[in-house]
Amino acid sequence: MGIPNTTVAPEHGLPVSETARSRSRTRRLNWSWLVVVILLVVACWAPFELAPFRTFQLALAMIYAVALLGLNLLVGHTGQISLGHGAFFAVGAYTTAIMMDRWDTPYPVTLPAAAAVAFVLGLGLGIPALRLRGLYLALVTLAIAIFLVPLLKRFESVTGGSMGLTLDKPEPPAWSGLAEDQWLYFLALVVTAVSYLLVAGILRSRVGRALHAVRDNETAAEVTGVRPAFYKTLAFAWGAMFAGVAGCVYIWVIGYVSPDSFTLTLSVTLLAGLVVGGLGGQWGPLLGGLFVMYVPSFAQDINQAAPGVIFGLLIIAVMYLAPNGLAGLVGRAAHWLGHRARKGRTDAH
Repeated sequence: MGIPNTTVAPEHGLPVSETARSRSRTRRLNWSWLVVVILLVVACWAPFELAPFRTFQLALAMIYAVALLGLNLLVGHTGQISLGHGAFFAVGAYTTAIMMDRWDTPYPVTLPAAAAVAFVLGLGLGIPALRLRGLYLALVTLAIAIFLVPLLKRFESVTGGSMGLTLDKPEPPAWSGLAEDQWLYFLALVVTAVSYLLVAGILRSRVGRALHAVRDNETAAEVTGVRPAFYKTLAFAWGAMFAGVAGCVYIWVIGYVSPDSFTLTLSVTLLAGLVVGGLGGQWGPLLGGLFVMYVPSFAQDINQAAPGVIFGLLIIAVMYLAPNGLAGLVGRAAHWLGHRARKGRTDAH
């Protein structure tokens, strides 16, 4: 039997097909870094050119993106479901508000505290959730979002009840030369950037591969040595932690908290935003955050009598045009443009 003739790339000593794949991965990585750099430059430039209200809106969009990073870990990368993500958002917000209002805690200290409290509660939910799947798990998480609001109103001495709590926003340091809205914007930007780096590190590690294995085939993952129960619980805890971080920064930017800000609508809107942005993708949470921030207000402007109807129709339209979410649509557009550019270079030669 003869030895197959394999063409080898002389400069690398690798088969041509493997070299081509390596070059393709390198090009995608270079383009990804270029996009990240451009986004960071635009993000740093924006608060100096936009009106304070627009800066405030962008800060809120980044906050929602942080919450969606956690939800994406749970839903997009582990294959679980949650209709109560807004509850963990509220936990982070109220932890921050109570610490700042009752104990006069410096605002930087509230961030790790809110993350820790939300993580522990998410871990507590993740353990009993191991026995549930699909619709049953969705109903349990839905129940959490439903009973949270009356619970917050009941403990008026701590949470402020229906009136909520009004807080002083973090003031910019004198050395920064920034206005209040600009300082809060950059706080949100830094937290968002660090959250993205943390999630990227998780997904590139052995833990990320285990989460994907559980999502794709739980039985096969268990055969290969992955413990689905452990990683599903961990995904719930991490998802809750990022929601708690988002809730903390939300309080910094808003300066006010009340139970009516965290109704079931918030949880449903967050899940819808993630699906529209793109499940399991790196850009899905960011696009979903923009969607959660701007589309409801856009629907309100179109029809003040029935904004929910307009919001629902917009979601249907987006999902019809982009079944894989906005991130998938952008990816296909980028692939098409890259293909056209390569074809143009080939024709030129």
